[in-house]
Amino acid sequence: MSESPFPAVPAPHLEARREAVARYEALAVPAGGLGVLADLGLWLASMQGVCPPRPPSRARVVVVAADHGIAAAGVSAYPPEVTARQVAAALEQSAPVAVAASVSGASVRVVDVGLDREAMLPGQERFKVRRGSGRIDREDALTAAEVENAIRIGRALADEEVDSGADLLVPASLGVGATTPASTLVSAVTGAEPVAVVGRGSGIGDDAWMRKAAAIRDALRRAKPHLRDPHALLRTAGGADLAVLTGFLVQAALRRTPVLLDGLVVGAAGLLADELAPGAHQWWLAAQHSPEPAMTLVLQHLQLVPVLDLQVRQGDGTGAVTVLPLVQAAARLLGETATAEASGIAPVRAVSG
Repeated sequence: MSESPFPAVPAPHLEARREAVARYEALAVPAGGLGVLADLGLWLASMQGVCPPRPPSRARVVVVAADHGIAAAGVSAYPPEVTARQVAAALEQSAPVAVAASVSGASVRVVDVGLDREAMLPGQERFKVRRGSGRIDREDALTAAEVENAIRIGRALADEEVDSGADLLVPASLGVGATTPASTLVSAVTGAEPVAVVGRGSGIGDDAWMRKAAAIRDALRRAKPHLRDPHALLRTAGGADLAVLTGFLVQAALRRTPVLLDGLVVGAAGLLADELAPGAHQWWLAAQHSPEPAMTLVLQHLQLVPVLDLQVRQGDGTGAVTVLPLVQAAARLLGETATAEASGIAPVRAVSG
């Protein structure tokens, strides 16, 4: 197994969380009255290290786009060339993530890390890992050098966002066929049988589902000698987007920056990121429950509980930015709700005897 170049992941701020718990107990609301919103406030306080926490005001969605050779096996409802069209829609602000982000005030950045064409986005050549990824049921997705470069690119992207002031990150992906390598990686890391991770992805029918199951089975057979080596798994059964997202998630945790986790491709990268940098998952919040069976396994493995059950299958971050206003509201509730003492609102105390 390759040696991890990462330092130890810092733990979230427990003292700020304790202060937030005490503050909630002092608010003029019934015990447990704010439910999950209170949990979100506690999470954000521990991420920021302050109580009350600040509502995220510079959330940033970073969408990495890449093509996958396995798309040629008919595992998606769309042909491979659709990835570029999805990228164009995101840039034109007409993709679901762009529409949803405009509601929550998040900004969206799209990065071509592996489209099978010349650089689509001017000035981003330094983020390009390669043109497309290998067909993982027959060949490696990447070379070892490309994996290392992709992880480095992911870390650099996270650094750029944090250094420019981002206070919450939403990693996301675009790529026809991407849930096939993602599902393969989930099976490899969790030990689940291939049939247990095969989902409908882009909305495939039964025939495509069977092709996808066969592709995952064959890719997993190639990956099995490397189950304890995240770098080798990314090389044999991953892709440029998955490797970049792995580096991005690790670096976000190292930079103490909260992440809203959403989408199977991001979830699979999260499994590998937490293998490379144990404890990285402490900096992530699962935004919503996906209908993809592999994503359920991801959340169980990382011990993350989704905030909502939206059943959104989009991998572009739509579900996460839909949850963002709840996080913002939770911060304001903790910081601006009156205390019982200040408002004169207090429960009746039981009188004994």
